[in-house]
Amino acid sequence: MIYSFLQNGDSAVTIQFENEISKEVNRRVTGLCNRIEAKGINGVIELVPTFASLTVFYDCTVITSKKLKKKIKALIDDRENTVKSTAKVWNIPVCYDDEFALDMKNVCEHTSLEREEVIRLHTSKPYLIYMLGFLPGFAYLGGMDERLFTPRLKTPRLEIFEGAVGIGSEQTGIYPIASPGGWQLIGKTPVKVFDKSKESPILYKAGDYIKFFSIDKAEFTEIEKQVENGAYTPTVSEVEL
Repeated sequence: MIYSFLQNGDSAVTIQFENEISKEVNRRVTGLCNRIEAKGINGVIELVPTFASLTVFYDCTVITSKKLKKKIKALIDDRENTVKSTAKVWNIPVCYDDEFALDMKNVCEHTSLEREEVIRLHTSKPYLIYMLGFLPGFAYLGGMDERLFTPRLKTPRLEIFEGAVGIGSEQTGIYPIASPGGWQLIGKTPVKVFDKSKESPILYKAGDYIKFFSIDKAEFTEIEKQVENGAYTPTVSEVEL
């Protein structure tokens, strides 16, 4: 396994794997993240996985960089440590009505697909969460059908509504909060994927999957009410890796 350590000041170290975006490389990242969490290394404060690297923040008054790297290297090299064989799949409802699908026409024109086919393809399979970034709870999803690839807007919007589901080139994702953005909007989820009032504010983590399913406006309104009352939780299934 190819990897290297990059020191980031006196309180963080990055483990860099192969410099490519692939399920295999990302699985090494999330697998190492899971093993470090399970090991409970004293002094480790936070783990931040990305597409092909893992940054470990630590308290240098508790553990030295040298000792931390030695422990991490042992976890990587120990063949007895296996990456978990299953991952969570979060089933997220999306309403693709015109009220929310502000750019569906653009997507249809670019892809030469009918609206119904765009929705069918978008909900056809689970998407791997490669990493979180840009916004709290913004998941970078991989695995979208190539037939849906659509360039970002030439002029980004100054504000996109919370829960917006969009397509940006080869990726799809959910805007967890209202923010500027340039992705083509095709729907909205009533689920709050980021809720700062909760102990764990982000619904999912890197290495999990998101599977979208289509709902109509009436279902959207009903789920939205349940979310506001704290009575709705997305169903979770598992997928074998």
